[in-house]
Amino acid sequence: MTKKKDIANRTDVKLLVDTFYEKIRAHETLGPIFNSIITDWDAHLILLTDFWETQLFLKRKYYGNPVTAHQEVETKTKGTITSEHFGLWLNDWHETIDELFDGEIAWIAKNRAQKMSTMLFLKMFEHRENHNK
Repeated sequence: MTKKKDIANRTDVKLLVDTFYEKIRAHETLGPIFNSIITDWDAHLILLTDFWETQLFLKRKYYGNPVTAHQEVETKTKGTITSEHFGLWLNDWHETIDELFDGEIAWIAKNRAQKMSTMLFLKMFEHRENHNK
């Protein structure tokens, strides 16, 4: 059995992002949500690769605001995103990392996703609460 390598560079991040979102696009529950919101997948995958490269290697490639982006998703989906959706996303993220990589940066990618998913869901929920008053 060949030992998996760690996430080491942008090429690895791109492989992770592309492989993961290929699964998400086909996912029974998550696919329809993502596919209804993302109109240009090629551009979105570049953006997500920039985001994760920034997160994992502290190379400033991503200049967006994930909180605002997810609050816009909250509005577009009319408050139907639940913690279960985030759990499904996170499970597939971990599974994809485990399929492709092993090492410290792979662990960091899982850990950051876990923390971000919690924070982003809370920010979406706050947005929902503030707009339903």
